[in-house]
Amino acid sequence: MSSQSTTLTVGQEIPLQELTSKEGSLLNTEGHVLGSNTDATGGLPAPTTTAEFVQRWNHPRSNLFRVLSCFFSLLVSGANDAAYGALIPYLETYYGLSYVVVSLVFLSPFIGYVLSAALNNYVHLKLGQRGIAVIASTCHIVAYIIISQHPPYPALVAAFVVAGFGNGLSDAGWNAYIGNMARANEVLGFLHAFYGVGGVIAPLIATTMINKANLGWWNFYYFMLGLATIELIWCTAAFWTQTGAVYRELVSHSRSDNAGGGGLRTALFKRPYARVTWLCALFLLAYVGTEVSLGGWIVQFMIQVRKANNFDSGMTSVGFWLGITLGRAVLGFVTPRLGVKLAVSVYIPIAMALELVFWLVPHFYVSAVAVALQGFFLGPFFPAVVVAATKLLPRHLHVSTIGFAAAFGGSGAAILPFAVGALAQAKGVQVLQPIILAFLGIMLVLWLCLPRIGHKQE
Repeated sequence: MSSQSTTLTVGQEIPLQELTSKEGSLLNTEGHVLGSNTDATGGLPAPTTTAEFVQRWNHPRSNLFRVLSCFFSLLVSGANDAAYGALIPYLETYYGLSYVVVSLVFLSPFIGYVLSAALNNYVHLKLGQRGIAVIASTCHIVAYIIISQHPPYPALVAAFVVAGFGNGLSDAGWNAYIGNMARANEVLGFLHAFYGVGGVIAPLIATTMINKANLGWWNFYYFMLGLATIELIWCTAAFWTQTGAVYRELVSHSRSDNAGGGGLRTALFKRPYARVTWLCALFLLAYVGTEVSLGGWIVQFMIQVRKANNFDSGMTSVGFWLGITLGRAVLGFVTPRLGVKLAVSVYIPIAMALELVFWLVPHFYVSAVAVALQGFFLGPFFPAVVVAATKLLPRHLHVSTIGFAAAFGGSGAAILPFAVGALAQAKGVQVLQPIILAFLGIMLVLWLCLPRIGHKQE
């Protein structure tokens, strides 16, 4: 949402000259005319160029159907990502794998995320959001068909690459779409809360199917196949009219008012956009890596270090993802009132304190409660990064920037859990705690390095 959209009603258009004539009231402290490219200091250009129609989640009415389809798509992505951790003990046994080799299930989606980052803007320009809906959902379906047949381990890893590509496309596409709406903090909070819902139901259903119904681990992916089929039908129907031509028209105005073109190269290498893009990407690398490492290795940690049984350990993963879900829904309303920059600067130290409790108090129930609360305060971070990027960058760079940042985050989801697995092989799974604490500290430093988001932009 642009800076003007906090003062304009939906669909209202006011000439830029009229906006800037009121004694410079829309000049921010860094010399920008908010809503334009005028820049008196050589700093970051304003994120949006002229007054435009600001869409809401329920206006026009077709947006409601689309937003709900995005919510469901992120639920599928969350279930996909959370299933890895719940299934690791059973994959180890079924395939006879070490910690290092089984950690490839975390590393393989990274390849898919990298491909999605390279192709995301291209797919948007050629096929629009319709293309994102069809391709992402189809990737999920293909991956789950393969995994449900419990193939040889190399084929399983390849299927996770395909699923990662689908996740990367949907992450960038739906975050950029909703990030440009009115009240983006709150709506993105719910979008990522549905990712958390997927994270809750995946370990719950998988653990119950395996331990209570005595089914093979692969049967869980028949359930995932059903979800992905619904995703394909719903998202395709919702975005059928959103073709490449529609998307090109949408970004053409932003592109024309920002000399130098658009796309990934501009976002990564042209100052001052590159600073925002790289800081957001590095933050998400640390954040998603932390999130997936905790969700992925906590079951094994509880079994090996806290000496809990398999079912109770699986429920701690459910508690962690439930905390993330509630945090995104509840704190999504708190964050815009504090300001996104200040809010995250408060949430990270709280998460660090809870990590110390989890690490230093050697009791199962204390650890379970601490990790659930940690999930609560970690939850808003991804939506906060998306909001910051859409506030600080012009619209035609949103898909490229968010796609690249999501792919970088996907690499964190692959590399950090894999590193934990490799270290666990040598030192034991208790190495999880100091690694998580260190990455929380890195996240705090990166967040504080982002440019200030002006009051009117908030």
